[in-house]
Amino acid sequence: MRGEKNVGTIERWVSGLGGATLALWGLRRASLPGLAVAAAGAALAWRGLSGWCNVYGALGIDRAVGTPTVGNLGVKIDREITVAAPPERLYYFWRNFENLPRIMSHVESVQILSETRSRWRVKAPAGTTVEWEAEIINDRPPHVIAWRTLPAALVAHAGSVQFTPAGGATRLEVSLQYDPPGGALAHAVAALMDADAGRRIEHDLTEFKQALESGRLAA
Repeated sequence: MRGEKNVGTIERWVSGLGGATLALWGLRRASLPGLAVAAAGAALAWRGLSGWCNVYGALGIDRAVGTPTVGNLGVKIDREITVAAPPERLYYFWRNFENLPRIMSHVESVQILSETRSRWRVKAPAGTTVEWEAEIINDRPPHVIAWRTLPAALVAHAGSVQFTPAGGATRLEVSLQYDPPGGALAHAVAALMDADAGRRIEHDLTEFKQALESGRLAA
């Protein structure tokens, strides 16, 4: 067991008991999905036993001392990439949210409801999906687009994209925040059962850059 700890006492108890329950339930299912749940439960139980969470460690969260460094909505992911295209071209591609499923692997669909509102359908762990409605809260073409979920959304989510000229190219900065039901503990469970969100977004941005610069993606 590693010496350092970043999980608070109450969370450790919840993780240990909840993880053990999940592990037993999954093993009793005697199926591939059941084994996946059992593995996630075992990892969660170990989180409670050891007091260490790799997700918290990667995000700089330390709940063992009660001073988490997280975004306003619980989990924050910031990534950037430089694309050989003018800001206007990138802005108008991103401003049409229906384009986002083409470049963001976790977004299944976005339906435009009005000039400022949209309905999102996003892939979640274990093959499930989550839906919410969002509204644009900042739109300054071709510099920034920012949005957030409406108050009744199951998952509190906010995001922004900034487009900054960079010597004939554009520095694209993506900032995403979310707070799943159940808060940070639920995020830890989700992280155990799904790919790391930060790496996934990095991969998506790299794919977007390559597709746009090669001409495979029209914008």
